[in-house]
Amino acid sequence: MDYNKIKLIILDCDGVFSDGRIIYDDHRVESKNFSAKDGMGIMLLKIADIKVAMITGRKSQVVLQRCQDLKFDFVYQGVWRKLPIAKEILAELGITWENVAYMGDDWNDYPVMKHAALSSCPADAFEDFKKTVDYVCIRKGGRGAVREFVEFILKHQGRFEDVLKKLIDNLESTDN
Repeated sequence: MDYNKIKLIILDCDGVFSDGRIIYDDHRVESKNFSAKDGMGIMLLKIADIKVAMITGRKSQVVLQRCQDLKFDFVYQGVWRKLPIAKEILAELGITWENVAYMGDDWNDYPVMKHAALSSCPADAFEDFKKTVDYVCIRKGGRGAVREFVEFILKHQGRFEDVLKKLIDNLESTDN
């Protein structure tokens, strides 16, 4: 596996980018739990110039807002069959499957995962599903698993320290 070829990370949402719980109040207002640590992972990807996409089976304004806040490159919701959408993204970017890392947590992610050069799942994915991926995170979905996967890739690319330095330099800058 040549980690340096990774140019795109595709994520599922529920159980990966969120903790998988779907909470409704009495007025059917939905809420989800996201990790700020995962958000920082997305920022690291942006600095590393690695594109990030979300393809998720449900539609949620909360998910769209979080993805917009973090400047995801692609967000597709309400997609049960994810493979055709993933192929569209690859075509738009002019890349191949050897440039793709994918993180999912259940069988509807598998058709895309089996094509990706690198696949991962959170620690709390089901045991049979864990057997299908290249890397099983120590952290759970919505609790830092995405950040862990991002750092795993950047470290294997030999770029983590440089990307982290750019982030810190940017945070220390007095320019706005």
